[in-house]
Amino acid sequence: GRIHSIESFGTVDGPGVRLVVFLQGCPMRCLYCHNPDTWKMNGGTEMSVDEILAQYEKNHVFYEKGGITVTGGDPLVQICFVTELFEAAKSRGIHTCLDTSGILFRPDSPEVLRQFDRLAAVTDLVLLDIKHIDPKSHIELTGQKLDPVLAFAQYLDEKSVSVWIRHVVVPGITYKQDLLYRLGRFIGT
Repeated sequence: GRIHSIESFGTVDGPGVRLVVFLQGCPMRCLYCHNPDTWKMNGGTEMSVDEILAQYEKNHVFYEKGGITVTGGDPLVQICFVTELFEAAKSRGIHTCLDTSGILFRPDSPEVLRQFDRLAAVTDLVLLDIKHIDPKSHIELTGQKLDPVLAFAQYLDEKSVSVWIRHVVVPGITYKQDLLYRLGRFIGT
């Protein structure tokens, strides 16, 4: 996989202390992105699953109540690599967490669904980042449609994958009572 960076003691990207792997590549162009250096698809350093798990093992005693989180960019850009990493992690009893917007989910593609089914089977938790609940504003904010994000949330519910919703509250963009209400109504489903 193409790795942007690795944080060895993450505490805000899933439960417990975690090895947080930032993957390279993202199709979104969020106006408030805090790591736009991950956008390029061909950047980063190539690493194998074994190299990442070796880094995990160096500090495994700190991760007993944590695990591995894969983020980005958007890790779904490299879904095959993430799946391979999570399969290897699960075989070692490591908690797996995926931090994504779900933007690359395509429920109408049988091939994409097969990839997502394989990944969902080895994912303990998804941190689902819903950037904006209004479809038009989502495009303005990210350059992408909202539909795949909401479809991915529904898919995760159907697959009984645990989800934590992430939503960045930005005054003038997402911090409006009606938008937060609409987001809450969606989450409630």
